Amino acid sequence: MRVCVIGAGLSGLAAARALNDRGIDFVCLEKAPDVGGIWRQPQAGERGPGYRTLHLNTAKQLTCYADFPMPESYPLYPRHSQFAAYLRSFAEWAGVLDRIELRTEVLSVRQEAEGSWTVVSRDGDGTQASRRFEHVIVASGHHTDPALPDPLPAGAASFTGRILHSLDYHDGAEFAGRRTVVVGLGASAVDIAADLSRHAEQTVLSVRRGLHIVPKQLFGMSVDEIADAPWWSAMSFAEQRRFVEQALLVARGRLSDYGLPEPDHPVFSSAVTLSDEILSRIRHGAVTPKPAIDSFDGDRVVFTDGTSAEADAVVYCTGFRLTFPFLPEDSPLRQDGAVELYRRVVPADRPGLYFLGLVRPVGAITRLVEAQARWVTRLIGGEAALPGQDEMREEIGTYLDGIVQRYGRTEGASIQVDVGPYLNEFRETLNV
Repeated sequence: MRVCVIGAGLSGLAAARALNDRGIDFVCLEKAPDVGGIWRQPQAGERGPGYRTLHLNTAKQLTCYADFPMPESYPLYPRHSQFAAYLRSFAEWAGVLDRIELRTEVLSVRQEAEGSWTVVSRDGDGTQASRRFEHVIVASGHHTDPALPDPLPAGAASFTGRILHSLDYHDGAEFAGRRTVVVGLGASAVDIAADLSRHAEQTVLSVRRGLHIVPKQLFGMSVDEIADAPWWSAMSFAEQRRFVEQALLVARGRLSDYGLPEPDHPVFSSAVTLSDEILSRIRHGAVTPKPAIDSFDGDRVVFTDGTSAEADAVVYCTGFRLTFPFLPEDSPLRQDGAVELYRRVVPADRPGLYFLGLVRPVGAITRLVEAQARWVTRLIGGEAALPGQDEMREEIGTYLDGIVQRYGRTEGASIQVDVGPYLNEFRETLNV
């Protein structure tokens, strides 16, 4: 068989559709019992980031596949169950469901001497299989390996409450009447803190470093619609930054007025947090901001400012590690954690291996993934070709140097992309 696609979430389905449309033989391996990736509601005993209040942060018309719109009945920001249903209906419409092997976990992917790839998998009955492929597309996402502080703050081992990661959080109702602390200021942290504040007796939001909190809408428009507008693209980067900073001052004022730390960096020099709720929940007294956790003391959480709070549960919303346990150890991460991929897709030294969706845009990811999938399919079909390894390494180095200049050497920064410029990298190749 020619191609193995790993994962049947948004990216894997885009790859499956592109391959199927061109008549390229493939199989898609998905360890979950259904398609949908992180948007599926985890079943009993199943770990997953799909908490009940999870919604899209990007507008539905920019998050849907290009020629398969979401139902008109969907709201602008659909809930996770709606988006999961949409992804399944896309798989049916694209005619790829019969090429997807569900409940099939990939255990290892290794390259053979002649260049082919051996993929070892295990199905739901525990039976292992080993198959050869010419190409492997990794579309399994990066929300499976939770990142917790290592070590946890002093006293964590004797904390009388529960310590968990956002990966294991499902429903705020489970914490009714309890005292909770949420750690972080990213998308999951503000979502979960807002959710808990409607059920828990107390919700504290522990923030180590300030991030820019951006409303989902400005001037009555979804912010990703603004980023997609021609007038936005016509601005220089400095003008875009100045526009957003002024708009944020009008829309919400200074974050320090809410008890949150001011960001130590300008907007677009780190990932931003999209939220319409968290600042309102703080202003209503439902969420109390605190600095970083210093230590645990019995049933109390002690913060770096010397204050403390009783807690029954601490939810760490501290992101995920970029890990691919089924791949060789050095692919595609280098020792400092940076992702080394030509066009954020291809390892320079591993022909036949591709990564889809391993990017973090400010805005919807779907169009980027579709462009990646079409480009990879053209490479596999021989309609496009990669440059030499030296040229690919030069492009990777230039990109990573730019990332360091803009974001610094922060974990995960190497997958940040700007939607417009990144799409432009594929336009000539795809003739669009």
